[in-house]
Amino acid sequence: MDKVTERYSQWESQFAQANPAIDLGQVRDALKTIVIETPSWGYADSGTRFATFKQAAAAKTLRQKLEDAAQVHKYTGVAGSVAFHIPWDKTDDWREVKGWAAELGLKMGAINPNLFQDQAYKLGSLTNADPAVRAKARAHVLECIDIMRQTGSQYLSLWLADGTNYPGQDDFRARKGRLEEELAAIYSALDENMKLLIEYKFFEPAFYHTDLGDWGMATTFANKLGERALTLVDTGHHPLGTNIQHIVSFLIDEGKLGGFHFNDKKYADDDLTVGSIDPYQLFLIFCELVAGGDGKAIDVAYMIDQAHNLKPKIEAMIQSVLNIQTAYAKALLVDRKKLVSAQLAGDIIAAENTLKGAFETDVRPLLAKTRQELDRPEDPLAAYRASGYAQKAAQERG
Repeated sequence: MDKVTERYSQWESQFAQANPAIDLGQVRDALKTIVIETPSWGYADSGTRFATFKQAAAAKTLRQKLEDAAQVHKYTGVAGSVAFHIPWDKTDDWREVKGWAAELGLKMGAINPNLFQDQAYKLGSLTNADPAVRAKARAHVLECIDIMRQTGSQYLSLWLADGTNYPGQDDFRARKGRLEEELAAIYSALDENMKLLIEYKFFEPAFYHTDLGDWGMATTFANKLGERALTLVDTGHHPLGTNIQHIVSFLIDEGKLGGFHFNDKKYADDDLTVGSIDPYQLFLIFCELVAGGDGKAIDVAYMIDQAHNLKPKIEAMIQSVLNIQTAYAKALLVDRKKLVSAQLAGDIIAAENTLKGAFETDVRPLLAKTRQELDRPEDPLAAYRASGYAQKAAQERG
């Protein structure tokens, strides 16, 4: 018996004695089938408003971004999809890019329009008072929908930087009306197999008001558009102290949760490694996702969106995937019957301890066994570091 199997067998025996209601085979199956999408832009140099600290191994071309994403999937087994940002990833030959992805064992994920860098969008894109600017923004989004057709992408992931910085700068209701009109035009251009994910953010770069400031606004627009318009939850896009797991539960119940941009924060939209600041909250979010599913997390888009400004790009992405897997594994180990029984009895302590017991469980043997069944290394990060890929990339790209 190999060491991974031996450790898992010991762990399984101990866990099963204390938790006979949990089907560990079902848990491993759930862990193997989740798809965690990584962003192309997470492999390239990025920075803050103050500086960009370049890394020799960072991807310089779209092909290199895909090659780096393939490394994350190679070592984790659950990151086989890549999101793209237009125009950062714009190319004249998407068929070629799709071929590269297939060659690397990847599929084409969400397409993200860029409506925040063009000088024309100084006062807004889809909400701008100037019809010509709105037409420019709309044309860009329609271009992205065409890219979706070429790549086979299912998701149009839309975030707006639109807002105002000063009282009286523009009329709130007029901007809302413009946005509603533009979103309707975008939604009508989608094919039947496509979904519109509407992201929100409570501030920055607009500091007085943001046109899509919270999940309620995003969901209001989604409800008006139709069933293929959904809300995207960025875990860093909330004021401090926000109960994100409650938002997730509410959206699941309304049938309006479209997916996630996973990251973490200490103060605002810090774009830190998911699970690095508040792993318990990440666990509680996955508890709601599992509660809404049938023995596993519900089928939505699980995407990472982080700024790896200091950490090595690929290592940070692997770390993010591992943190998501860990939170998900622990959520799958919650004894649901025991939890519901305690809730119905009004036993607050027993209910909380049911969650804490799962959160405090060491799931490393479980994850190692799951990776073995996926033909992946027990420690993906260590295996990647030992591969020499980063050093080779730095020599070739630096």
